[in-house]
Amino acid sequence: MNQMILANLVHRPVRSLISVIAVAVEVILILLIVGLFTGMLENSKERTRNLGDVMVRPPGSAMLIGMSSAPVSQRYGEVIQRQPHVVAVTPAYWQLGTQGSIDVIWGIDLPSFEAVAGPFVYFAGGPFSSPDSILVDDVYASSNHVGVGSHVTLFNHTFTISGVVQSGKGGRRFLPLTTIQELLGAQNKASVFFVKAESPAYADAIVTEIKNYQGMQTWSVMTIREWLSLMTPESIPGFSTAVNIAIGVAVIIGFIVIFQAMYAAVMERTREIGILKSLGAGKAYIVNLVLRETVLLAIVGIVLGIALSYVARGVIHSRIATIPILLTAKWNSRATLIAVCGAILGALYPAIKAARKDPIDALAYE
Repeated sequence: MNQMILANLVHRPVRSLISVIAVAVEVILILLIVGLFTGMLENSKERTRNLGDVMVRPPGSAMLIGMSSAPVSQRYGEVIQRQPHVVAVTPAYWQLGTQGSIDVIWGIDLPSFEAVAGPFVYFAGGPFSSPDSILVDDVYASSNHVGVGSHVTLFNHTFTISGVVQSGKGGRRFLPLTTIQELLGAQNKASVFFVKAESPAYADAIVTEIKNYQGMQTWSVMTIREWLSLMTPESIPGFSTAVNIAIGVAVIIGFIVIFQAMYAAVMERTREIGILKSLGAGKAYIVNLVLRETVLLAIVGIVLGIALSYVARGVIHSRIATIPILLTAKWNSRATLIAVCGAILGALYPAIKAARKDPIDALAYE
């Protein structure tokens, strides 16, 4: 049977190749789309991990960083600073930037930001030199081929890069807090406050104190540790839906192509099936033959798809380093299972149709 399957696939190389490519495209779609979503999520978590011990956001703030600015008075920072066990507080203003690349622009007060998150490590240049200066991290600088002295346009305003810093502290592009406030008409407003405690052990106590403060009961206050634990695909609205839609589209593509290829193959091999049945091949044998041929095509397509996914990730990363794509063994396995099941479902009807053919009619088929 194995020799017969290989001979059938080699005899129709174009159809076999199209089927393999369809399965590969299915796998690539699943891995790259899921990898993009999870990569962005994990990257956001890593860049927030070192921003103090507590995150304080006003009511109505989105779970994802930067998805809503929800600005409130910067004076709330003074209230937070007075709480027990608080060492430092820094306000930040978030705004989604779409010029140059899509990411969250951070407006920061540099002295208090470094008091909470630790000093920036400068690969080139130094701190803000003027209200029109901007800091960028090394990933953004290398991806966009810019450096100290280069110009960046944001909010219809031109900024000059004064420093290139090590990535891992919140954003990729930082503006002086007062500058972004003035540009966006949000003077003395902040989107979030990051808090550094005397010790991480006091983080929960600080959260309780802030939540009990008059006027801040409805605020989103949590430890950084708690926020990191909540940043999962299941807890983010729309994340799982988007992933499921992408998987559904990929499965439909693979299903249709496999169905068409195997149905056409069965029609073309009517006489061959008649010969097999006249020699004693039962329905189970015919179904097994068609399904094993399909699974072989699917396996080749899966291997090709996974390999091309890693190649595509490398190409994307070399072109746009700010777009993280996370490929994991877990999703490689899931994509494999989805592709195999989709291929088998696509071949099931053609296989059953082949098994039901009358051997007399099949032998008389021209």
